[in-house]
Formats: sequence, C-alpha cells, structure tokens
Amino acid sequence: MERITVDIDKDWLSVSDICDYMDVSAFVVTSQLRSGTLAAVKFGREWRVARRDFEDWINVQRDGASEPAASDPT
Repeated sequence: MERITVDIDKDWLSVSDICDYMDVSAFVVTSQLRSGTLAAVKFGREWRVARRDFEDWINVQRDGASEPAASDPT
C-alpha cells in the first residue's frame, strides 16, 4: 500500500488543522492526544503535532485496519 502523505504546508499541526484534514471533531482528536496514541507536545493549553508524526499515525491506523483478524486457534 502506498504511504499517505499529509498535504499541509506546516511542520507543526494544531488540533484544528487535524480536525479540518480528517473531518472530525476536536473531541476525537484530543482523545487520541490525551491517550498518547497520537504523539504531540503541549504548549500551555495548546497541542501541537509534528506533521511527520501525524502521517506516521495515519499510516499505522490504516495498516492496522486493513490487516485481517487473526483466526481462532481452537
């Protein structure tokens, strides 16, 4: 599968940038940030995600979703 690249001309993305790109709510994005699933840094009350980390996260999510479920060994 070809790697997804994020076509945003910023090195650091805000929650709003990610929401606009993924067409999801801020709640969805901040949930991923708080859980540590999506790597980020926090400056005061603002989250920032490196574009490369966001691309890596998207690709891992897609690859995990496309793998077939393990069969039951019994």
